[in-house]
Amino acid sequence: MDVLSDVVASMRMGVPRSARVEWAAPWGRRFPAEPGSAGFQVVLRGSCWVVPPEGEPIQAGPGDVLFFPHGHGYALADSPGTPVAEPDCDPRAPAELYASASVEGAGPVTVTLWGGYRLDSSRAHPLLRTLPAMIHLPARLGRNPELRAAVELLGGEIEDPRPGADMVVPALLDTLLLYILRAWFDASAERCEVESWAAALADPAVSAALDGIHRDPAHPWTVESLGRRAGLSRAAFSRRFTQLVGQPPLTYLTWWRLGTAARMLRDSGAALSEVAAAVGYGSEFAFANAFKREYGVAPGRYRRLACPPPEGPEAEGTASRGTAADALGTVPG
Repeated sequence: MDVLSDVVASMRMGVPRSARVEWAAPWGRRFPAEPGSAGFQVVLRGSCWVVPPEGEPIQAGPGDVLFFPHGHGYALADSPGTPVAEPDCDPRAPAELYASASVEGAGPVTVTLWGGYRLDSSRAHPLLRTLPAMIHLPARLGRNPELRAAVELLGGEIEDPRPGADMVVPALLDTLLLYILRAWFDASAERCEVESWAAALADPAVSAALDGIHRDPAHPWTVESLGRRAGLSRAAFSRRFTQLVGQPPLTYLTWWRLGTAARMLRDSGAALSEVAAAVGYGSEFAFANAFKREYGVAPGRYRRLACPPPEGPEAEGTASRGTAADALGTVPG
């Protein structure tokens, strides 16, 4: 997998959530902070004001996308002066895959599309840590057409679910998240932000090395071989990689290998020897030692702690269409 695909695949856990809400003015709703999550809001119709974690309120119009990568709280309202209501449900309560709702009022209607993801906060990728508390992607004619298409598809699927929606909606949520990140990093590269992951992904040499690491973590990479892939001398490559990524090449390689191993332990039934081989360790013993240094526990114990056996019938629940309460009370930032 390429770097950005890997980051999205590794960051989220469990079932994502989404909601399409029609707000009739006057209205205002607070979305409380939820550490260990990320969420976005898209204005499908009308306009609203966003009160971000820091700074002044921002007006958002049709097609605008707002992304909150660190789970910070915020508020939405039809105008900056409208009182903001607190959510009437626990935002950490289980929610459905998708839901629709409306807020009754006599004024103009604004329609928003929300999506949220649970994150593995213990192993957040450094790419995500460089993102600001809120990303605002204004709608501009001719910009980010893939993002706009994904928004339209997701909004339509939630508004009028059809057979297969339980597979379509999660795929569209992942797609939308990728397009949001793409758009942000493209804009950052255009602004020439030289010490950021946007610059790392835009730099041909560093991007080539990252691509090699992510596509084949089991390869016996060295600084020299990564430098050859990048088309640079060993010293020049090491300096550039460390500057843009924030870690030396082999430090990042080890971190990614062990993070990939942890994901395999959590999400698959592969034997420890298979996991070790998949991430570049020649023996189960060497892998176990490296894993314990990084995570503080042996791989087998990590798997038992990360994957407790299911208890009760609720463990077999499936994603489905939610209610108005789901949409309005269980949608965090």
